[in-house]
Amino acid sequence: MTDSPNLNISRVDGITGPLHFATFRRIWLASLLSNLGILIQGVGAAWAMTEMASSADKVAQVQTALSLPVMLISVPAGAIADMYDRRIVMLVALSISLCGATALTALDWSGRTTPDLLLLFCFVVGSGMALTGPAWQSSVNEQVTAETLLAAIALNGISYNIARSFGPAIGGIVVATAGAVGAFAINALLYLPLMVTLILWKRVPEPSRLPREKLSRAIISGGRYIANSPSIKIVLIRAFVTGALGSATLALMPLAARDLLQGGAETYGIMLGAFGFGAVVGAFNIGGMRRRMSDETAVRNCILSMSGAIATVALSHNPILTAAALVLAGAVSMMMWALFSISVQLSAPRWVAGRSLAALQAAISGGIAVGSWGCGRLTDAVGITITLLVSAALMLLLPLLGRWLRMPQINERGEDSEMLADPEVRLPLAYRSGPLVVQIEYRVATEKARAFHNVMQDVRLCRKRNGAYGWSIARDIADPELWTERYHCPTWLDYLRQRNRWTRSERAVDEKATAFHIGPEPVRVRRMLESPFGSARSKEDVPDGAASVL
Repeated sequence: MTDSPNLNISRVDGITGPLHFATFRRIWLASLLSNLGILIQGVGAAWAMTEMASSADKVAQVQTALSLPVMLISVPAGAIADMYDRRIVMLVALSISLCGATALTALDWSGRTTPDLLLLFCFVVGSGMALTGPAWQSSVNEQVTAETLLAAIALNGISYNIARSFGPAIGGIVVATAGAVGAFAINALLYLPLMVTLILWKRVPEPSRLPREKLSRAIISGGRYIANSPSIKIVLIRAFVTGALGSATLALMPLAARDLLQGGAETYGIMLGAFGFGAVVGAFNIGGMRRRMSDETAVRNCILSMSGAIATVALSHNPILTAAALVLAGAVSMMMWALFSISVQLSAPRWVAGRSLAALQAAISGGIAVGSWGCGRLTDAVGITITLLVSAALMLLLPLLGRWLRMPQINERGEDSEMLADPEVRLPLAYRSGPLVVQIEYRVATEKARAFHNVMQDVRLCRKRNGAYGWSIARDIADPELWTERYHCPTWLDYLRQRNRWTRSERAVDEKATAFHIGPEPVRVRRMLESPFGSARSKEDVPDGAASVL
């Protein structure tokens, strides 16, 4: 596969195009302050743990406590973001983080902080941010136009990394002058501007013609979509492995500042600031990189650069050289995460966008959490230098994964298609009626049988990820031109949802299959109710309830 040009994220007014939209601009600026507070708290928490516990394992667990909630609750958080008003979801989530930061402030002020309590309330703060992430990311397309969406994705990364450029340095100064309690208090205060901005956002939710899914069903449908979406699965696997193998730099940076550079909290803050500065540089170069090379080539180059940067941090005792390596590490790290995010956002339709982005968050944070834990244990056994060199060596081998799981090349968003009218039925149905069996009959010329069968494999994925199960395709042995596609939906309501979830590109696949049909009659579709009496009514004299539902 040769490298090809990609969609230009600078196409509409450059990278700053989304800032022309007032709602996006206000939320972006407020989130910049919130990100600044989170990073200041991160410095305070890591340094407080360094002072309370000499074990590298305990220090690395601070990063795990902040990242683990994303892995654990991102999937239900994504379902909640798709089910409810995303503005309200974000406000509730920020309130949770605010409570955690306030509790940390009060505990540290009273001198009652212990390693376990510190980890507990870091977990609470991380849980609130894990709930915020999918709602915020999936609401971006409501704040900007389609032409500026990719620039908005990059700007969100820039927001975090501008904060990372200055937040750790500020955090180091705060910790050095006011202690960890000052860092915790500043984080609590900097949640407030974003909460006020969200309260003032006059978001108009899109009404749905169908009832809202229950949380458990929404999680299942999101998982089913991802499981039957090869492009998203590849990105999730690559993101998890990259997060696990590349987590050593940030997880062990407090120890690197103390043991390799012989510094204190200020040095730690400056080193993280260098990483964040590099990430900002990387965000501004995403568009150019995507124009010059394929996503696979870009990810491979970023991984190799990251390997070199980690090795430099491991062997350097010079703060300037270490900072330069961290600038490079920050730039390529930002580019990798942005490429993963762009691939998922372009692959997922709107109805499952929150859940898909949540799965990406879970993959990245899960990898970082697992990698940070492993780095802490390995450092206790062999020391920080050897651990960082092992991480660099593994990153050097990581591009080999691309031979089997190549990054998808997606250049435009999968747009939702128009809603379809409900099919005409004569049997009274309630939304709960089911299971439903759908049978579609095609007539295909025998010389085109193989080509038709291959296209139907793409149709299979489309149907299964949108809600169907038990899919099959069969050929009549007495009439070889007759093919029968068959699948199930749990209920009539699930069938209606499945029918209206298809994107335009998926409908194009269905139309491609239908184009093989020959003969004077159109493709024949049969919709049948299994166990019709048991699923429609419990007794002969009990009304079905269909009239009150449909």
